[in-house]
Amino acid sequence: MSRVNTYLNFPGSAEEAFNVYAGVFGTQVVGLTRFADYDGMPETSEEDRHKILHVELSILNGHVLMATDSLESLGHSVRVGNNTTISLEVDSRDEADRLFNELSAGGDESSPMQEMFFGYWGVCLDRFGIRWMTNYREE
Repeated sequence: MSRVNTYLNFPGSAEEAFNVYAGVFGTQVVGLTRFADYDGMPETSEEDRHKILHVELSILNGHVLMATDSLESLGHSVRVGNNTTISLEVDSRDEADRLFNELSAGGDESSPMQEMFFGYWGVCLDRFGIRWMTNYREE
Protein backbone atom coordinates (compact mmCIF):
# COMPACT_ATOMS: atom_id res chain seq x y z
CA MET A 1 0.00 0.00 0.00
CA SER A 2 1.34 3.43 -0.92
CA ARG A 3 2.23 5.94 1.79
CA VAL A 4 3.87 9.33 2.21
CA ASN A 5 6.55 9.94 4.85
CA THR A 6 8.90 12.71 5.82
CA TYR A 7 12.62 11.91 5.48
CA LEU A 8 15.13 13.92 7.50
CA ASN A 9 18.91 14.24 7.08
CA PHE A 10 21.03 14.94 10.15
CA PRO A 11 24.71 15.88 10.51
CA GLY A 12 25.36 12.98 12.91
CA SER A 13 22.57 13.61 15.43
CA ALA A 14 19.75 11.40 14.07
CA GLU A 15 19.79 9.00 17.03
CA GLU A 16 19.63 11.80 19.59
CA ALA A 17 16.86 13.58 17.67
CA PHE A 18 14.75 10.43 17.27
CA ASN A 19 15.08 9.58 20.96
CA VAL A 20 13.71 13.05 21.75
CA TYR A 21 10.94 12.71 19.14
CA ALA A 22 9.97 9.27 20.53
CA GLY A 23 9.45 10.90 23.92
CA VAL A 24 7.49 13.81 22.47
CA PHE A 25 5.12 11.57 20.49
CA GLY A 26 5.06 8.65 22.96
CA THR A 27 6.07 6.11 20.32
CA GLN A 28 8.98 3.75 19.70
CA VAL A 29 11.92 4.06 17.33
CA VAL A 30 11.86 1.18 14.82
CA GLY A 31 14.03 0.00 11.96
CA LEU A 32 17.20 1.49 13.42
CA THR A 33 20.07 0.47 11.14
CA ARG A 34 23.63 1.68 11.59
CA PHE A 35 26.15 2.12 8.78
CA ALA A 36 28.10 -0.77 10.36
CA ASP A 37 25.10 -3.06 9.73
CA TYR A 38 25.41 -2.68 5.95
CA ASP A 39 28.16 -4.80 4.37
CA GLY A 40 28.36 -2.69 1.22
CA MET A 41 29.46 0.54 2.92
CA PRO A 42 32.69 2.26 1.84
CA GLU A 43 35.48 2.49 4.40
CA THR A 44 34.61 5.02 7.14
CA SER A 45 35.81 5.85 10.63
CA GLU A 46 34.68 3.75 13.58
CA GLU A 47 32.65 6.76 14.80
CA ASP A 48 30.86 7.05 11.43
CA ARG A 49 30.16 3.30 11.33
CA HIS A 50 27.99 3.75 14.44
CA LYS A 51 25.96 6.60 12.95
CA ILE A 52 22.42 5.98 11.69
CA LEU A 53 21.92 4.68 8.15
CA HIS A 54 18.13 4.53 8.58
CA VAL A 55 15.57 4.94 11.37
CA GLU A 56 11.78 5.29 11.53
CA LEU A 57 9.28 6.68 14.04
CA SER A 58 5.48 6.93 13.83
CA ILE A 59 4.24 10.32 14.95
CA LEU A 60 0.62 11.44 14.41
CA ASN A 61 -2.16 9.53 12.66
CA GLY A 62 0.22 6.97 11.14
CA HIS A 63 2.61 9.53 9.65
CA VAL A 64 6.18 8.21 9.75
CA LEU A 65 9.35 10.22 10.20
CA MET A 66 12.42 8.59 8.67
CA ALA A 67 16.02 9.74 8.90
CA THR A 68 19.68 9.17 8.21
CA ASP A 69 22.97 10.72 9.28
CA SER A 70 24.57 12.40 6.27
CA LEU A 71 28.26 11.64 6.69
CA GLU A 72 30.86 14.24 5.71
CA SER A 73 33.34 11.38 5.25
CA LEU A 74 31.15 10.20 2.34
CA GLY A 75 30.97 13.67 0.83
CA HIS A 76 27.58 14.59 2.29
CA SER A 77 26.62 17.83 3.99
CA VAL A 78 23.41 18.91 5.65
CA ARG A 79 21.99 22.37 5.05
CA VAL A 80 18.61 24.01 4.84
CA GLY A 81 17.26 22.74 1.52
CA ASN A 82 18.51 19.16 1.76
CA ASN A 83 17.60 18.38 5.35
CA THR A 84 13.93 17.52 4.68
CA THR A 85 12.49 15.33 1.90
CA ILE A 86 8.98 14.12 1.10
CA SER A 87 9.29 10.35 0.76
CA LEU A 88 6.87 8.50 -1.53
CA GLU A 89 6.56 4.73 -1.10
CA VAL A 90 4.67 3.41 -4.10
CA ASP A 91 3.15 0.12 -5.25
CA SER A 92 4.93 -0.36 -8.59
CA ARG A 93 8.07 0.48 -10.57
CA ASP A 94 5.89 2.15 -13.20
CA GLU A 95 4.36 4.45 -10.59
CA ALA A 96 7.84 5.21 -9.18
CA ASP A 97 9.11 6.14 -12.65
CA ARG A 98 6.02 8.25 -13.44
CA LEU A 99 6.19 10.25 -10.22
CA PHE A 100 9.95 10.73 -10.43
CA ASN A 101 9.83 11.85 -14.07
CA GLU A 102 6.98 14.29 -13.52
CA LEU A 103 8.39 15.74 -10.28
CA SER A 104 11.92 16.14 -11.68
CA ALA A 105 10.72 17.89 -14.89
CA GLY A 106 12.29 21.34 -14.88
CA GLY A 107 14.08 20.63 -11.62
CA ASP A 108 17.35 19.05 -10.59
CA GLU A 109 17.63 15.28 -10.93
CA SER A 110 19.81 14.56 -7.89
CA SER A 111 19.86 10.73 -8.05
CA PRO A 112 18.01 9.02 -10.91
CA MET A 113 15.81 6.00 -10.27
CA GLN A 114 18.08 3.01 -9.67
CA GLU A 115 18.26 -0.38 -7.98
CA MET A 116 19.56 -0.12 -4.41
CA PHE A 117 19.94 -2.79 -1.73
CA PHE A 118 16.63 -1.64 -0.18
CA GLY A 119 14.58 -1.20 -3.39
CA TYR A 120 14.11 0.83 -6.56
CA TRP A 121 14.90 4.41 -5.50
CA GLY A 122 15.57 7.96 -6.66
CA VAL A 123 15.65 11.56 -5.34
CA CYS A 124 15.03 14.82 -7.15
CA LEU A 125 14.66 18.50 -6.42
CA ASP A 126 11.57 19.81 -8.21
CA ARG A 127 11.43 23.14 -10.03
CA PHE A 128 10.00 24.73 -6.85
CA GLY A 129 12.97 23.65 -4.70
CA ILE A 130 11.19 20.74 -2.93
CA ARG A 131 13.07 17.44 -2.48
CA TRP A 132 11.17 14.25 -3.35
CA MET A 133 12.33 10.68 -2.69
CA THR A 134 10.58 7.85 -4.54
CA ASN A 135 10.94 4.24 -3.45
CA TYR A 136 9.44 0.95 -4.58
CA ARG A 137 10.10 -2.28 -2.70
CA GLU A 138 9.00 -5.63 -4.04
CA GLU A 139 7.20 -7.65 -1.39
